[in-house]
Amino acid sequence: MSDSPVPILMYHSIAAAPNDATRALSVAPEAFAEQMALLGDRGFTPVGTAELAAGWRFGSALPARPVLITFDDGYEGVHRHALPVLAKHGFASTLFVSTGWLRGAYDTGGGLDTMLSWDQVRELAAEQVEIGGHSHTHPQLDQIDDDALRFEVRRCREIVADELGTPPRSFAYPYGYSSRRVRRAVREAGFAQSLAVGNALARRRQGPYALERVTVRRSTGVEEFERLVEGRAIARNFARDRALTKGYAMVRRARQVRRKAIRSRV
Repeated sequence: MSDSPVPILMYHSIAAAPNDATRALSVAPEAFAEQMALLGDRGFTPVGTAELAAGWRFGSALPARPVLITFDDGYEGVHRHALPVLAKHGFASTLFVSTGWLRGAYDTGGGLDTMLSWDQVRELAAEQVEIGGHSHTHPQLDQIDDDALRFEVRRCREIVADELGTPPRSFAYPYGYSSRRVRRAVREAGFAQSLAVGNALARRRQGPYALERVTVRRSTGVEEFERLVEGRAIARNFARDRALTKGYAMVRRARQVRRKAIRSRV
C-alpha cells in the first residue's frame, strides 16, 4: 500500500472583505480561484477526507495525485465564493463545522464572522462537499475536562447527523491541537478519522487520527501555493509557525500540570 505523501490544504474564510478576527487565515476569492485552477493544471484530483482515509486503511484505489481541500469552522464565504469554483472544476472537498457557530437553532454566538446557515450546509453537502465535525463551540479540546470534551465532540456529531440525516465520519481538531485523550474521545464518539495541522504533507503512517495539513492563508501567493502542494520547502515556509507552536506547547503543558496539581489538592 502506498505511503506517498498527500497535501491536505486547510482553508478557513474565503472572503473579499474579511473582518480583523479572520483576516490572516482568510483567502481572497480570486486567489482561491487561481489556486484551484493550478491544482487542475498540475493534474491533482481532490478527494474527500473519508475517501483518503479509506484508501489508506483498506487499500482501495486513489487517484494518481490526490489532494484534500478542507475548510474549517463554517464561514458563509465557503458557500458564496468557494462552492461555485469547486463546482466549476468538479472538485470534492471537506467542510468541518463548529455546530455552535453556525446560524440557526444551535448558535451559541461564538462565530468570528458571518457563518453558514444549515440550509447552506445542506446545499454544500449536495455538491461533493463532505461535512465533518469541528467540535460544538471550538475550544482547545486538550485543555478541557473529560465531560466537556465528550460533550463538545458528541454534541457536534449529533447535530450534524440530525441536520443532514447522516452522521459525519471525519473530524478536525480546533486549533489543530490534540492529545491521546482527545484522539480517543473522537474515536469513541464514532469518527473514523481526524485531521490536525502540523504544516506538513499527510502520510499513511501518521495514523487516521493525526493526519497533518498545510495552512493556506491570505498571504499565500500562487508560487508559494504551488510549492506547498508539490511538497517543496514546506519546512522553511512554516519554520516560524513551528517555533511558535513549540513554545506554546510548553505553555500548554505547564497549564495542564498546574490544573492536575490543583485537582489533586481538592
